[in-house]
Amino acid sequence: MAKPAITDYPEHYRGYVGLVPEGDIIEIISSQLDETFAYVKANEKQRDFRYAEGKWSLIEVIGHLIDTERIQAYRLLRIARGDKTPLAGYDDESYVENANFSSRTIDDILQEFKAVRSSTVALIKGISEDAWEKRGFANKGEFTVNALAYIIAGHERHHLKLIKERYTL
Repeated sequence: MAKPAITDYPEHYRGYVGLVPEGDIIEIISSQLDETFAYVKANEKQRDFRYAEGKWSLIEVIGHLIDTERIQAYRLLRIARGDKTPLAGYDDESYVENANFSSRTIDDILQEFKAVRSSTVALIKGISEDAWEKRGFANKGEFTVNALAYIIAGHERHHLKLIKERYTL
């Protein structure tokens, strides 16, 4: 699949899609966890570090990635299956606040991320050719299935960039 057109998703997501390199989106999503895991493991001692007051800790960022991927994959599933029901947005701050990520180990949360990503990859691999351009509404915006796959990949790239800039020892 080619990168989605800017009319395939709300403007808010352009930064995420722009971070995804050219190539097979399934291969990109399948392989990108290795780099994220390497950076997180190398900076495990920073797990509770917050680069500024009110910002998430490193472990909370990983938890946010997991929650957001679940939600975006659910949106992708619903739209790919032809569900026309508009889907609600969500409050990512509230999710992190209520998740208690800091009580978990880095290894535990990375294993959860691996499981979620494995599920996302399996879902995307099963998308029929005609479903990639299906459109649906979520969080008051219109998305194609293809765009949601790119947003999943780009969201991780975005946060990995922040991890490298702000949490690396």
